[in-house]
Amino acid sequence: MNTTTRALAAAKQAATTPVAATAAMAAPADAASSMRRAGLVARLARDRVALVSALLLAAIVLAALFAPWVAPYDPYYTDLSKTMQPPSAAHWFGTDNTGRDMLSRVLFGARNTLMMGLAGVLLGGGLGAVLGILAAFYKRLDPWIMRVVDILLAFPAIMIGLAVAAILGSGLSAVIFALVVSTVPDVARVARGAAVGVMGQEFMEAGRAVGLRNGALIWRYLTLNCISTIAVFLSLRFGQVILVGSALGFLGMGAQPPVAELGMMAAQGRDFLFMAPHIATIPSLAIFVIVLSANLLGDAVRDVLDPRLQQ
Repeated sequence: MNTTTRALAAAKQAATTPVAATAAMAAPADAASSMRRAGLVARLARDRVALVSALLLAAIVLAALFAPWVAPYDPYYTDLSKTMQPPSAAHWFGTDNTGRDMLSRVLFGARNTLMMGLAGVLLGGGLGAVLGILAAFYKRLDPWIMRVVDILLAFPAIMIGLAVAAILGSGLSAVIFALVVSTVPDVARVARGAAVGVMGQEFMEAGRAVGLRNGALIWRYLTLNCISTIAVFLSLRFGQVILVGSALGFLGMGAQPPVAELGMMAAQGRDFLFMAPHIATIPSLAIFVIVLSANLLGDAVRDVLDPRLQQ
């Protein structure tokens, strides 16, 4: 009765001042969101591991982004007189089996690897969030959407990549498509769980009583209150997506030579592991640093945004 009474009171007030009523209902969520955003950076800065991870990941992203300007050599220029040279002053990371500078190739390879992971997280996360929120809001769609999600969850990302490569052929676009497909079901489940919790809140019932359209309810009240949960999951998912994409590249389903990509570079260096171990170990270490930094930063973001861990 209390919930119904409050909802009817909000509707009555909205009849005279609808704008004020809508603003008043949105105020609690907006105020809480503003407080979380204000304290996020400060709390992350106090965590030394998170700060180091963020700085390291930012440095890698900037180096990859400006690779055409910071790379000391052309990553595709071959010099057969300098094949498999160890790290030196002229070539900090050495050269590969065709005499190409490894530092330049790692910078360009990190660029493609990060682009692949970011595209997989953003596209897959966005589509999964939409499906999860719609499944929570429209009960008639819930069984259909979640059964499709269950089917996708039954297939590992590597198997999805093999299937996509068989259909579309090898390449970065095929790997991105596989990463998107493998990301959608996990994000959809998380988004649906968060949205179901928000659907039970009083302000959702008050919004319906006021007469807000479904689009306004889904965006203003449902989606905005689920964003933090989805963002935390995507920050944790980013490292996993990078790892899966690099594994697909290692298996030969990603970028094809001479395009630089860290997983493919590690695969090319395994034939020279005993003669020139740096050809395989340096790209592998780059993948390790990226994934570790992303996971540590994701853990810190989760600790800051998850209210259950702050109690």
